Amino acid sequence: MASLSWSDLPPELLGLVLKCLPSLADRVRLRAVCHPWRTNARQQPMPLLTLPDGAFLSIPDGEIIRVPVPDDARCYGSVDNWLLLMQNDGGCSLVNPFSKAIVELPMLSTVWFSDSSNATSGLNPILYKPVVLSPLDSSPDSLVAVLILDDGYCSTVCICQPPFAADVSSSTARWPLQVFDDVAFFNGKLHGLGSSNKLFVFDIEYDLSNQPKITSIKCIIDYGDGLRDLPQSVSREKLHIKREYLVECCGRLFWVRRFLQSDCHGQARLYLKHRHTVAFDVFEAGLSTNTSRWRKVNNLGGQVLCVGRHCSKSFPAVEYNGIEGDCIYFMCDYYPNADPLCDSGIYSMRTGMITPLLSETVAVPQHHGGQWCPTWIFPADSM
Repeated sequence: MASLSWSDLPPELLGLVLKCLPSLADRVRLRAVCHPWRTNARQQPMPLLTLPDGAFLSIPDGEIIRVPVPDDARCYGSVDNWLLLMQNDGGCSLVNPFSKAIVELPMLSTVWFSDSSNATSGLNPILYKPVVLSPLDSSPDSLVAVLILDDGYCSTVCICQPPFAADVSSSTARWPLQVFDDVAFFNGKLHGLGSSNKLFVFDIEYDLSNQPKITSIKCIIDYGDGLRDLPQSVSREKLHIKREYLVECCGRLFWVRRFLQSDCHGQARLYLKHRHTVAFDVFEAGLSTNTSRWRKVNNLGGQVLCVGRHCSKSFPAVEYNGIEGDCIYFMCDYYPNADPLCDSGIYSMRTGMITPLLSETVAVPQHHGGQWCPTWIFPADSM
């Protein structure tokens, strides 16, 4: 009888082994054993959460993963498996920490200050949200847009076209009467989520030097049913605030509303750090030719949403063992240098319940501060 090797293990048994390995590092080691295991163990790695000290937190096992990045670089956001890094000298780039690939960007703070109204305002940019028209792994020259919010809550949108991103004349657009809370590419066009339930689309054209320019914006939705309704878990007896996200999901564009409340009384209730998330609701952009409006949805079609001010993304639950569909993963992203786990969890649209982001058997990791913003990063299956 011929002896068998580990590579002869049937795929169905390999799948059972994989289910017992919540650790990303262990799943990577398993796939590194041999080519058949790498081919058959096609489970997607779960999203990682960045911590203020520059480490990555694996969900749901709580493993701390450290991937080398430039010493003087600070993370300001992410898109897919790329980090938006800014160095001490202002240099900006999108960096894949796993493959080490780099896409150079304009010096975003310089672009922001080059607007005369920004330069004289006394304000400073505090939030960056990058989005791309096409995945950078396959299209490194994809159109890139970055939403910049300043500490006066004014918004700027910067667009650029790598590999010509070193040109700081890349287009910016700032609208004093309209603040954008989030942006997303959808159906090949850049969309912005504005105030008062408004959805805008940006018109982008290329000049003679083939540089993209924002030529105009127009409101395409400002109405919907149920916009004034509150989820049942939001107390009518307490003040609440909302955080809002724009997420493309399987050919649909979702507006996600996050509701925060506080159990504190008096002046403490005014501060974000005393609040916690109690509910979500989701609206789909209905962009018909006759009537465009927001439509409330009760499920995500089996998808999962990871939302954050610096990155939001959807993924199918069926590609991940043990992951429930129609859920929203969230972290604390609403005040600077916060512990992203201090208000984090998984909201189920099926039950309206919130469960912990980390497994109950995992100790909450300790970190010692830092300057990285909390954001999601999605390791590619090729790891």
